[in-house]
Amino acid sequence: TLFNARPDMGQGTHQALPMLLAEELEVSLDQVEIRNTDGQTKYGSQLSGGSSSVNSRWTPMRTAGAAVREMLISAAATKWQVPVNECFAEAAKVIHKPSNKAFTYGELVAEASKLEVPKSPKLKDPKDFKLLGRSIPRPEIPSKVNGTAVFGIDGDVPGMLFASIEHSPTIHGKVLSYDGTDAMKIKGVKFVVKTERKMPHKTVEAVAVVADNYWAALKGRKALKIKWDAEGSDKISTDAYYGELQKLAKTKGETYKDHTKGDFSKNFSEATQKLEASYQTPFAAHAALEPQNATVWVQGDKAELWAPIQGPDGLIKEVATYLKIKPENIKINVPFMGGSFGRKAYYDYVMEALHISKQVNAPVKVIWTREDDTTQGPFRPGMVSLMEGGLDGNGAVVAHNHKIVGASIEHQVFRAPLKDAPDSWAAETANLEDSPYDFGSRTMSFHLAETDIPIVWRSVYSSTTAFGQESFMDELAHASKIDPLAFRLNMLADSPRFSKVLQTLAKKSNYHHKLPENQAIGVAVARSFGSIVAHAVTVSKQGKGVKIEKVVSVIDCGMTVNPNNVIAQTEGNIVMGLTAAIKNGITFKNGMAEQTNFHQYNILRINEMPKTEVHIIQNQEAPSGVGEPGLPPIAPALCNAIFNLTGKRMRTLPFEIDNIV
Repeated sequence: TLFNARPDMGQGTHQALPMLLAEELEVSLDQVEIRNTDGQTKYGSQLSGGSSSVNSRWTPMRTAGAAVREMLISAAATKWQVPVNECFAEAAKVIHKPSNKAFTYGELVAEASKLEVPKSPKLKDPKDFKLLGRSIPRPEIPSKVNGTAVFGIDGDVPGMLFASIEHSPTIHGKVLSYDGTDAMKIKGVKFVVKTERKMPHKTVEAVAVVADNYWAALKGRKALKIKWDAEGSDKISTDAYYGELQKLAKTKGETYKDHTKGDFSKNFSEATQKLEASYQTPFAAHAALEPQNATVWVQGDKAELWAPIQGPDGLIKEVATYLKIKPENIKINVPFMGGSFGRKAYYDYVMEALHISKQVNAPVKVIWTREDDTTQGPFRPGMVSLMEGGLDGNGAVVAHNHKIVGASIEHQVFRAPLKDAPDSWAAETANLEDSPYDFGSRTMSFHLAETDIPIVWRSVYSSTTAFGQESFMDELAHASKIDPLAFRLNMLADSPRFSKVLQTLAKKSNYHHKLPENQAIGVAVARSFGSIVAHAVTVSKQGKGVKIEKVVSVIDCGMTVNPNNVIAQTEGNIVMGLTAAIKNGITFKNGMAEQTNFHQYNILRINEMPKTEVHIIQNQEAPSGVGEPGLPPIAPALCNAIFNLTGKRMRTLPFEIDNIV
């Protein structure tokens, strides 16, 4: 039995982390039962987030597997009374090489478990890997295809009730009064109770209808009569928000001192050619196929939960604090997640279920509707990147400034004070390490915009920051009269991994081949979560608009566990990034999200999906993130291609791709 310590939301950790153990333990996955960890501290960090699962567990999990392998070999050597170096492990057996005698692991486990655990077991040389780096079929996929896989929404407890929750029509609000008389008349409805939605930055009120089946709960919810106090949230609008961002961009922000080089002001003032541009990205919903849900049972000072969440260890702490009970009295069952993208690391829906279960003294399953999911957030924060660049007479970039303007996830969700300091996460993809362009001078700042709109999203800020950074790089290249890919390579000459990614992209995309007159190609590259990804997007004219013909991607994420997972995650990033670029964003008017479901918040459809190719750089570098790095460069690569085709620069997302020229 091997444990997956990072919940699986489709990214493949169910296989990937046990594979790290299996590789060093010398077992194949068909000899293994995989279980999810349940939040107990003995398993260490169990948060699936920040594209951190493989890179943070690469060494610890392999070390654990190698340690057990050495203990089993030592136990076998003792039983045979032979030297340890005459024994080796293979296929869940320890074999004595001279005699070819063998013990199964099961025959050795009792003796091996009494031995001291090696602190520094010898790890395998990558050239000897049998599992890692190979595209091995994921063991859970058949169950996901045939419907037997258990997702959070499948939670089932004897005596369970169902709850549907009416939230404020504005993004936040207070219940002044409610009348559940009509709801209680509906067959199956048992309770109408006031509840609360506890978010990191705010707790707001709501009303829940609890019934013995979900349909009755939903029908009862529609029969509620509630009077709300918007408490000022009806003043929230995205138009006003972006107006505020433009004002903030003109003020002094908090400088990223570690990512400042040279004297920007002097170099910019003396530049032969000066460029300025503003790039805007929208609020965006997660839109995971499985909406928020949680099944919980609060019994006095104990609680059991069946919930699709990204971090069971973190949830135990939050539940203990919320219910004021001991962590050891909390049991969490971790199923598969039907998508998440960061949303299911935000536990407001779980707290709602706890609050309701405690009131009705029964196990309760809360299911959000698609409308709840789309209108309530949290969302990707809307951001603005204000860019400045200066060129000398030879077309070299002597000055570069990136002002990042918007709300702070670090501040709102994680309560970072940000007093006299920038949001450190917002700099990813544009800082010196992630964007090591050889600018003569550079500076970067963060300008905080407070908002009560709840925020968090896949790739955190990288998809917004990279849009400004890589779109502006193209503008600088065209101003320099240098091919955009060559321009990047010139400025990344001292960054070999970046250079190799771009050179590979040029080759795989046939970048230098002449395209038909009605086609063009655009590129962008970004490093985030430790990985470098570059996209080449080919577009063609289609009536008044543009068609995305093909996306070629190259990723350097170090050593890989399963290349198929890397490809799948990159393809998913392409879909999500294109959706955020050309489909509806989330907009607010009078405090209410104007998009409520997929008929207004559109997702890229399969007939719109361009051909894709994903190429992985092979190297022996330490593994880095995969779940998110493909997202940041896709929008700028698309917009750079559109400029090359039409001469029109797309600086505000989303835009109508069918109505450009």
